[in-house]
Amino acid sequence: MTWIDSHCHLQFEERAGDGGDSVARRSDDSLAAEAIARAVGAGVERMVCIGTDLATSREAVRLAAVFPEVWATVGLHPHDASKLAAEWSELVELAGADRVVGIGECGFDLYYRHSEPDAQEKAFRAQLGLARDRGLPLVIHSRDAWAETFGVLETDGVPDRTVFHCFTGGPAEAERALAVGCWLSYSGIVSFKTADDLRAAAAITPSDRLLVETDAPFLAPVPHRGKTNEPAFLPAVGAALAAARRESVDEVAAATRANALAVFWA
Repeated sequence: MTWIDSHCHLQFEERAGDGGDSVARRSDDSLAAEAIARAVGAGVERMVCIGTDLATSREAVRLAAVFPEVWATVGLHPHDASKLAAEWSELVELAGADRVVGIGECGFDLYYRHSEPDAQEKAFRAQLGLARDRGLPLVIHSRDAWAETFGVLETDGVPDRTVFHCFTGGPAEAERALAVGCWLSYSGIVSFKTADDLRAAAAITPSDRLLVETDAPFLAPVPHRGKTNEPAFLPAVGAALAAARRESVDEVAAATRANALAVFWA
């Protein structure tokens, strides 16, 4: 049984005691190497390392060049959308680097609002256009912003391969995303006790639109709650997803692997 982690941040290390919202850059590749080795030992054959600004995108590309199990995306997270003017030209250039398989994560986060909504929208539209121009997948982050996210997709159009990363909606949001051709990527949240609505969404997601991720170092799944998340925990996410769908773990592993290959390595 093999897995693909469609979304992780190997260039981050969670700070103890911060509740998962703050990250610190790793000083060398030793922790990443150890995490990758544990993931491979757990059956995770590929990992997509996600950029959130220019610095983390550069690191994702660099790690992808060092480790054959790792590929990269480049992008501006909604938290960092205010950096668009300063970082855009270099991000566009970096999008052409070897082993870059996507643009993002990008979109809206109206829970924290670290960047103003107008800045988030501008950065999202720019990255959506870049994904379309380069023929690369678009990786969307949407938190407390369904209307805003779908509004941009409706006006600008949906790139051929578009992923809602760490999907947190219910059946209604799932149906809306699926109707415009998106893939839904489920994280460790699907294992949380209070996530019944999310599990209902997972149950109705077609098997050919299903992805699985850790979003490491955040959102460690049950039974690893309280630990720093890592790609080696992906099988636990997959098991929770399988339970929500009333399918075998083997079925979910095979479907999500095939879908990840179709999205990121088409």
